[in-house]
Amino acid sequence: MASTTLPVFDRAGKEVGSYEIDPDQLAPRINKQLLHDAVVMYQANQRQGSFRTKSRSDVSGSTKKMYRQKGTGNARAGSRRSGIRTGGGHIFARRPRDFSYRLPRKAVQAATRMAVASKILDDEVTVIDDLKFDAPKTSDMAAILRALNIAGTSLLVAIAEHDVNVYKSIRNIERVSVQPISDLNALSVLSPRRMLVTKAALDGLRERATKGPEAKAKEATA
Repeated sequence: MASTTLPVFDRAGKEVGSYEIDPDQLAPRINKQLLHDAVVMYQANQRQGSFRTKSRSDVSGSTKKMYRQKGTGNARAGSRRSGIRTGGGHIFARRPRDFSYRLPRKAVQAATRMAVASKILDDEVTVIDDLKFDAPKTSDMAAILRALNIAGTSLLVAIAEHDVNVYKSIRNIERVSVQPISDLNALSVLSPRRMLVTKAALDGLRERATKGPEAKAKEATA
């Protein structure tokens, strides 16, 4: 993949520079199956799994045979709590269960990088030079989104590190979420339609993507 040049905007929506990034630095290729597997994993981990229905042993009622086996003209019947009778228990009762599971760590990390790279390739990333607030101010954040022409759409705001003021300025805006790059995952990146990222966050993503191989090389030579 060739390098991509992204325009950089300020808080007023004015273009103040450009940011050149090669998606290959984040992910040499986009593996759709891995992205799918990662998204399904995160969705499964969000399932509550606290459902429960009653089996025939849980419902109230006598176990006495309802009527004699033969001679009544009716189909033979035993317990009143049978699953085929009104008020009876469920034949295949549902029980609480844990749906969560985990893919290998390297696969999860690769899926996150692929998700960000796919956003860049699909031109769904807006870069802002800086995003800081002296105090929480939702109206200021809403004004920034309007200036960047990304208001009214589902959006993920990616920042370099956790910032309380930025988080509190965004949390009440509908369909807009904020995450530091350390918390990004394939589901949070792919779910919203667009992604707003700071220059510092992009630098951090590139550093994280190249840190792994370098660390391995050092360990191999040590």
